[in-house]
Amino acid sequence: MKPTQDPIKKIVIVGGGTAGWIAAATLGNIFKQKDVQIELVESDEIGIIGVGEATIPPLLATIRSLGIDEVEFIKATQASFKWGIQFEDWRIKGGSYFHPFGSIGSIIDGHDFYQLWLKSQAEGDTPPLMAHSPEAVLSEQGRFFLPFKAAGTPLAGAQYALHLDSALVGKFLRKFSEKLGVVRSEGKVETVEQNANGEIHSVVLNSGRQIQGDFFIDCSGFRGLLIEQSLNCGYDDWSAYLPCNRAVAVQTENVGATPPYTVSKARDAGWTWRIPLQHRTGNGYVFCDKYCSDQQAIDTLLDSVEGKVIGEPRVIPFVTGIRKKTWHKNCLALGLAQGFLEPLESTAIHLVSKTLAFFVRMFPDRQTNQVQIDEFNRRVRADYQEIRDFLVLHYCTTERDDSEFWRYCANMPIPESLQQKIDFFSVAGGLIPGVEELFQPTSWYAVFDGMGVKPQRYNPTADALDYVKLKTSLHSGQQAITNIARQQPSHDAFIQEYCRAPKP
Repeated sequence: MKPTQDPIKKIVIVGGGTAGWIAAATLGNIFKQKDVQIELVESDEIGIIGVGEATIPPLLATIRSLGIDEVEFIKATQASFKWGIQFEDWRIKGGSYFHPFGSIGSIIDGHDFYQLWLKSQAEGDTPPLMAHSPEAVLSEQGRFFLPFKAAGTPLAGAQYALHLDSALVGKFLRKFSEKLGVVRSEGKVETVEQNANGEIHSVVLNSGRQIQGDFFIDCSGFRGLLIEQSLNCGYDDWSAYLPCNRAVAVQTENVGATPPYTVSKARDAGWTWRIPLQHRTGNGYVFCDKYCSDQQAIDTLLDSVEGKVIGEPRVIPFVTGIRKKTWHKNCLALGLAQGFLEPLESTAIHLVSKTLAFFVRMFPDRQTNQVQIDEFNRRVRADYQEIRDFLVLHYCTTERDDSEFWRYCANMPIPESLQQKIDFFSVAGGLIPGVEELFQPTSWYAVFDGMGVKPQRYNPTADALDYVKLKTSLHSGQQAITNIARQQPSHDAFIQEYCRAPKP
């Protein structure tokens, strides 16, 4: 007996920006040969937040899966490259550490590298953990290259991401999506009409035009026009764990060499970012308004930037958390309409792509199934909770007590799931693995080490190795990374030769 199918024929995306156009590009690419209409509604009257300029490596996988040429994308978005994030003043003032992509070291005779490094430290060796990270070494030297061109070298497994102009990303993906048949309609949604069962039937624009659909994707930003204002899904506020609730952003002209990493510097009431692109630098201050006024934040940011300021600083309020339901009835929320986690680890675009990947796996027909929806919501919430816990780790392990904000962070309540990870790691450097997690062991090791969280001991099985040979191996590996990194071009030289964007 042939299964009954009641396929979706029309998908309506409400809102553009990065989230809306990633959705349009993803679904447009999937259904380009199918009889499925995709229409995106956005209004030029409603601006986009447009400050998410740092990304993580999964974005490149998304771009490649769409068949987009990476060099073309880099040029169009004025992108530069990113090996990781440099954290300054987070543990103590004057201290810094690096969170790289990729992996640190390699397994030796079946032993986890981190455990062997812990043993070497216990034996009195002094090289830091990041001396074994290709990305950290390349960042320190200001160099970049394409890892696949270093096959057979210690740099072969290096991973990179991009710094990019999010407004230009939206424009690029709009052109790409429209070539696939996605229709863009200009207009502001005035009303949302629902069926008797509560599902969304259509949206009505300020022009009076009614747009019907079988399924709707809400990319309307913080206001959640469909998911919240119409479907009343509610919001889980995580401000107790992540107290920052405002950001001020400003752009500056570039000064000096372009570093291949993001800089995150802790401040008295939060932290500032510096993200260098090809044509300008993005700067911002994420802060808590209990400890800092908007004007104080603006003054702090403007005093800290390098280069001539472009435009006026913008203040953006937010509430950290997630919708209680990110998919409800025939509506999926994406981007800021779905939830918000501060941009400390550049996860916003990743959450859009990952949500879409889950959605495609569970793609519904017109008879939406609650079992599917419940599992989807559980998986998306788990992603948010994983990232939330990782962000909280940066704050709660601080040793700073020089401001009211940092004293709160050092003593605030933390999620039980994070406390379990910290307690387990503190015994012997172990990690509690999850399913399809974003942050792999390298990330946890980097932040634990950078924030001074040390295990009580290493795994005793490391004693099975001859220490003299182990020490020689660790030293050789470290030296090999340093030597091969020196042979690579500078970040700016690489961009100039391979992917220099035209001047805007």
